[in-house]
Amino acid sequence: MTFRVLLVEDNPGDARLVELLLSEVGSAAFEISHSDTLGEALELLKAEEFDVALVDLSLPDASGLDSVKAMQGAVPYLPVVVLSGTADEEVAVEAISGGAEDYLVKGQGDGALISRAIRYAIERKKAEERLFYLSQHDALTGLANRALFQDRLGHAVARAEREGEAVALISVDLDHFKDFNDALGNRFGDELLKTAAGRLKECVREGDTVARLGSDEFGVILEDVSDVPFVVSVARRISEVLSRPFEVRGEEMIMSAGMGIAICPPSKPERLVREASAALQRAKSAGTGEYRFFSSEMNVEAFEQLAFESSLRLALERGEFELHYQPQVELSTGRIVGAEALLRWNRPGLGLTPPSKVIPVLERNGMILAVGAWVIETACEQSRAWRDQGLPPLRMAVNLSPKQFAQPNLSEVISKALARASLAPEDLELEITESLLMDDTEESETKLKVIKAERGVRVSIDDFGTGYSSLAYLKRFPLDVLKVDRSFIWDLTEEADDASIVAAIIGLAHNLRLKVIAEGVETSAQLDYLRRQGCDEAQGYYFSRPISATDFARLLESDETPFDTNPTN
Repeated sequence: MTFRVLLVEDNPGDARLVELLLSEVGSAAFEISHSDTLGEALELLKAEEFDVALVDLSLPDASGLDSVKAMQGAVPYLPVVVLSGTADEEVAVEAISGGAEDYLVKGQGDGALISRAIRYAIERKKAEERLFYLSQHDALTGLANRALFQDRLGHAVARAEREGEAVALISVDLDHFKDFNDALGNRFGDELLKTAAGRLKECVREGDTVARLGSDEFGVILEDVSDVPFVVSVARRISEVLSRPFEVRGEEMIMSAGMGIAICPPSKPERLVREASAALQRAKSAGTGEYRFFSSEMNVEAFEQLAFESSLRLALERGEFELHYQPQVELSTGRIVGAEALLRWNRPGLGLTPPSKVIPVLERNGMILAVGAWVIETACEQSRAWRDQGLPPLRMAVNLSPKQFAQPNLSEVISKALARASLAPEDLELEITESLLMDDTEESETKLKVIKAERGVRVSIDDFGTGYSSLAYLKRFPLDVLKVDRSFIWDLTEEADDASIVAAIIGLAHNLRLKVIAEGVETSAQLDYLRRQGCDEAQGYYFSRPISATDFARLLESDETPFDTNPTN
């Protein structure tokens, strides 16, 4: 192997000695270029490439470590070995600390020593370069990582402000990547990400940056942006290349990506990131394969959401959560036989916030397990409190989120709540959506059987009819109740199809010895139809909105005169 060496030495005798010693080494060949000043060496570095530089610390136009610093400034990746006329340990340490790879004393050592120093210097420099590269690049895709992305974005924004240019940031998120990764495995997902990374790089210019910021999240920095149509063209190009079929390990998959776009000025780097993220969320909400630009309205929305989430994190410890209860009425008698517990956040100064706004955030920030356990425990305690007041016993229904259902200690959470409230297992009903069950049918079946066998609680399928609605899984899972989704109840007196679906669900459930509860009942006509079809129970505004525990107690006290569930009489 031949090493190209730049020897920077002003003493002709010393230079000739180094050349002779290296020529005697048989294990490697050395092609030496000699310069006797730093200035001449820097000119050579501009014109040619070298593997290593041997540099004297005493030159006509530089002294000490100035020559080392100058050469590293010109060619940062070039390994430098210092030559010195004195064995000064302090200088040696200073040289190594200053970036030199090794320190040799002239006249102390043969060609083998110099050769070994050259090889080790090259190897160490390559290792340093590799470590530096890995510190700034994603190991899987080779793209810039988050650290390099932030550094380049900062420089790009500063340059744009200084030179009156514009910078665009495109936040890219692959649609449904987690589903592909979970279904086909991490190796498949890795190949998919590498292919996507390569396609993204095709969409930008040489001076632009593509970075991998998370699992399936990428950032694209476009510098020197002339106008919005140019950014749109890049976004469309990204959308087009990512929508092409991906062939990975013999499998062909169709992908898409959501994109959020923000442009500066007038933005700081961190603000530009927030703006692009907010735009991305808007794009994801609009559907798959969409892109959206940031707007000031979205900025306000983003800060409001941040404030909402920050306050929500403290709501449990501050005691701001409360439960409201909606009665479940037996249609054959008109009496209240159950209550569905519904979470409300009594936000200070803003009043009650419904679960549709609270639950998704709790799922995202990981609080759903703690809050869910609180709901189960509080609902059971309230059921016991009503009984202790002499009110008639009733069944308490509690909704389970997907993460609650998946938690390993769910059975213990239920057992603890029942024990503290001294309730029988059949007094508690867990409501689970059918889509939740079908995410992993075998695991769902096992978990439900454990809950039924160990705890004996009732299990109902919520929102039935909106998902799989499969007879096979109804027979397979240990269920007690079907809850007909309100979307079928609303129009059943006007839409023949909805009426037929409701009648079929009721008949199917009864054939499987399951109870049926209709949700969202609001009119006497709906109630009359359900009663005639043999529906067991109903809940909805016709009877009562979800109300506080105190108001629900009053409703139970007035239940001596039950609801009229036969309005046609």
